Amino acid sequence: MIGDTQLIQLVSPAGDRVGHPDFDRWVQDVSDVQLASLYEDMIVIRRIDTEATYLQRQGELALWPPLLGQEAAQIGSARALRSDDFVFSSYRENGVAYCRGVDYGGIVRVWRGNAHSGWNPFEVNMATPQVIIGAQTLHATGYAMGIKNDGADSVAVAYFGDGATSQGDVNEAMVFAASFQVPVIFFCQNNHWAISEPVGLQSQIPIASRATGFGIPSLRVDGNDVLAVMAATRVALHRARTGGGPTFIEAVTYRMGPHTTADDPSRYRDANELEIWAARDPIARVAALLENEGMFTPELEASVAAKADAVAKEMREACINMPDPLPMDVFAHVYSTPNSSLDVQKEHYARYLDSFPVDSSEGIDR
Repeated sequence: MIGDTQLIQLVSPAGDRVGHPDFDRWVQDVSDVQLASLYEDMIVIRRIDTEATYLQRQGELALWPPLLGQEAAQIGSARALRSDDFVFSSYRENGVAYCRGVDYGGIVRVWRGNAHSGWNPFEVNMATPQVIIGAQTLHATGYAMGIKNDGADSVAVAYFGDGATSQGDVNEAMVFAASFQVPVIFFCQNNHWAISEPVGLQSQIPIASRATGFGIPSLRVDGNDVLAVMAATRVALHRARTGGGPTFIEAVTYRMGPHTTADDPSRYRDANELEIWAARDPIARVAALLENEGMFTPELEASVAAKADAVAKEMREACINMPDPLPMDVFAHVYSTPNSSLDVQKEHYARYLDSFPVDSSEGIDR
């Protein structure tokens, strides 16, 4: 089961339930009502993504990294976690942040340029997004070493993309994780594109197979199948909690939009490829499954649409009404303890600001 590069799938693109002898039992507790809740999560985070893209286009955000097409990978894995598990993500896991309880303003705060980070990691047990590609895998492995030393049964989870697997940090993290057998999950969302580089160029074999060389069991799952992703994540979590060490999950999905709103994927991506993956849309798949179960009702659609509208409105208001940081805030939270060099810089900057005349109609609050 673990280590097999066969793609795990529990729901077909047409919405038919696919039986699996090894993984069915890991989601047998998911009722139709819970499935509808997963559907709502996916609709909501797609709406968050769409609204943030609009905000960027309207000049309210400097940049935005879309997750369009990766909803099942993020929701299926995030909803399998416990509150005491700790997440280390890249910049694209806004759906995971939503599941962890990050407020809507926190999701867009950094992209608006209003703060160094979006939220307090220890309030939601999720580190703020890592922009340096793959560095969060080292952080997750170190945290997992601490979990093991404490004798706890929580798990650290590192999210990253297919491009990150070519970074040294990811490989070093897997060496340490395997050597010390720590409770960490390496969750790779293989969305087929590392900016403009196709995954086939950097990996001649399935990415999940790479983990075997480090002595880490791996799972390769249909990343557009929310149930299969949940099952695979639960398997890896159980393994980590019971002393089995790290697991590598490759969720095979597709980035339907650009790498960021500064990217134009039409310059390097075949439109036919996009059409093929559009037919595998993760939300349409779970909607079809709900319809097959007799659960996809007008009432459900209306309820989910209302929730998505409410979330989008709240996020937009939080973004637009976000107070600008004060000039001297740039020195806050640089160090956890007093630092004399920083104090000197702060003093020099304060004198520089004082050299400007104060507009009495506006004032400058330092």
